Amino acid sequence: MRHQSGGALFGLLGLLLPVFFLSLFSPLSHASAFSEWNAIKPRHMHLLKSAVERQSSDSVQNEFWNPLSDPGWRPCIQTTNAPSLPEKSRGYVQVFLDGGLNQQRMAVCDAVAVAKILNATLVIPYLEVNPVWQDSSSFGDIFDVEHFIDVLKDDIRIVRDLPDEFSWSTREYYATAIRPTRIKTAPVRATVNWYLENVSPVLQSYGIAAIAPFSHRLTYDNLPMDIQRLRCKVNFEGLIFVPHIRALGDSLVNRLRYPSDDSRATAGNYLREVTDSTAKKAGKFVVLHLRFDKDMAAHSACDFGGGKAEKLALAKYRQVIWQGRVLNSQFTDEELRSQGRCPLTPEEIGLLLAALGFDNTTRLYLASHKVYGGEARISMLRKMFPLMEDKKSLASADERAQIKGKASLLAALDYYISMHSDIFISASPGNMHNALVGHRTYENMKTIRPSMALLGQLFLNKNISWSEFQEAIIEGHKNRQGQIRLRKPKQSLYTYPAPDCMCSA
Repeated sequence: MRHQSGGALFGLLGLLLPVFFLSLFSPLSHASAFSEWNAIKPRHMHLLKSAVERQSSDSVQNEFWNPLSDPGWRPCIQTTNAPSLPEKSRGYVQVFLDGGLNQQRMAVCDAVAVAKILNATLVIPYLEVNPVWQDSSSFGDIFDVEHFIDVLKDDIRIVRDLPDEFSWSTREYYATAIRPTRIKTAPVRATVNWYLENVSPVLQSYGIAAIAPFSHRLTYDNLPMDIQRLRCKVNFEGLIFVPHIRALGDSLVNRLRYPSDDSRATAGNYLREVTDSTAKKAGKFVVLHLRFDKDMAAHSACDFGGGKAEKLALAKYRQVIWQGRVLNSQFTDEELRSQGRCPLTPEEIGLLLAALGFDNTTRLYLASHKVYGGEARISMLRKMFPLMEDKKSLASADERAQIKGKASLLAALDYYISMHSDIFISASPGNMHNALVGHRTYENMKTIRPSMALLGQLFLNKNISWSEFQEAIIEGHKNRQGQIRLRKPKQSLYTYPAPDCMCSA
């Protein structure tokens, strides 16, 4: 019997080993191959040990949970002149938006502004299928269209669909040949004059203009104040998620604030949690946006401790996905880290939070898609924060079925929960980080912005003690907790809404 089971085991290995070795050298192989076959080890073991054993004082805890003080700035998006529509629209503007949810969100705001500049009617934007996430969600699958149109009804005309006479103007139509109604040369950060000189004539001749690509196609500078404020009105008031995302988000926020006595809630006791919540004191929670997917890791060209096999796989991934547009870095890993150009791993963002004073009773919500390295990397974060939750742990299978396989809806849910958290922190800069930093600044909500260069230098110091690390972290993040930072030229008003969309009190 023992001989038979041993033979079966060897037979199984014989089947699995070829698959495993092929996956190692496949350009698009998942990072989980490394985590499952080669254990990922902590890179900062001496700090991790101290973080797991740490104890935080009540004073430090209270300081970070306290809301921000009044910054002396208020949301200010009312136009200087009363909103008014032109007597006649000059035609229809279509935009085709690529990128992920938050890049598309900012582009929608720009599209409204461009339509206003041109005195044109905006067609509900078309969202391209993201080549990485393969999500075909439409604008109406993500955002509340009725609300969007209603909030902006006094500013611009918006239609769901083109009238029959322009029904030929589709994505497929523009994909098959060069068309005179397509604008494909819009420069990044184009000026008002560019649109008036290049798009207005097309509208005048054909009654329609389709702009693609459109991401980042409107300048942040030298625009009329009313246009700037209109962009913020779209972002902070016009764009809300569809009802079922808001409802699910409210349920998950409630479960974070009023956790069940059980270690994990079950589908049968969700109603009990909700109905009992009024009798309990609301708890606080932190949202951690852990942007550490394979796409991010490959693009950074940093070393994450996976050895030669990992370096080879990421280099091949860069070549296949970006076809030479993203090259292997000419800098060493030490140089990249000291410049703050490497995304923080789950272990490193956990060490940052621990050093700031968050202890192991902190309730943490993990907002992320796929983490490069899988559970092996997340487990280091979980050691420091055992009360960590995510969509899978909080939502039932039936609830998750509404958003399963839809990267944009998953991101929308994370965004919604992030806007209802006490504290938000992102492991790395990116579109979601930028969008939430701006939105939470607008609402005066605490948002920790990691100092990437400082962290890179601290993590390179293998002899630093926990007390030295903690002291440097606290000192380096005193003024990185969501305080107002005025926008500088060329910076995004979606990340820095003051002074364009906020008024000093």
